[in-house]
Amino acid sequence: MRFILAAAAAATALTATSALADGHAEKCLVDQTDPFELSEEQVIDLYACMEAKMVAGYTKGDSTIAAEYRSWTNSATRPAVAGAHGERFLQTFANDVAAEQYLKFEDEGVVMPAGSILAKESIKLGKEGKPARVGPLFIMEKLAAGEAPDTGDWFYSGVQPNGKPLKIKQSFCHDCHVGWEDSDMLAYPVEEVRVSTN
Repeated sequence: MRFILAAAAAATALTATSALADGHAEKCLVDQTDPFELSEEQVIDLYACMEAKMVAGYTKGDSTIAAEYRSWTNSATRPAVAGAHGERFLQTFANDVAAEQYLKFEDEGVVMPAGSILAKESIKLGKEGKPARVGPLFIMEKLAAGEAPDTGDWFYSGVQPNGKPLKIKQSFCHDCHVGWEDSDMLAYPVEEVRVSTN
């Protein structure tokens, strides 16, 4: 099931404040707690405010994917909420092996090549008066045929906002992604933010 991010009728402003001179304590505040109610402009501003914070957090550890994913192909013009992943804003990057097939955004007969990796940045809105928070970097890696038959040969992992590995059960991720079995377990960005491949 895919949901469309609703644009708010009355846009509210995003504000950023910095408590420390080095800028690492920048707080990204939105006076809205429902991610589906943000306007496109608010989402773009929020992402601009959170971008450096996400990269700094994910790369604190030793994940090679966290160190590389920003050089991969970006699949969307801006983050959006699809409903899954705890109603976080997601921005998906595809490595060179995955990009050509993934950016077709096909719904049937999809077979991703082994070595495909997708990395999804995530942002969670704060509760009223609280700043937005960096969420995990969610990762899907397509293994060779037969390596992980219980998950359609996908390996699910992630990086926490502090750079440490995200501890997850494969079934926790796959039980949701299997809903997109015809597209090789891929749930794409919502249609209005997908990059054009024409």
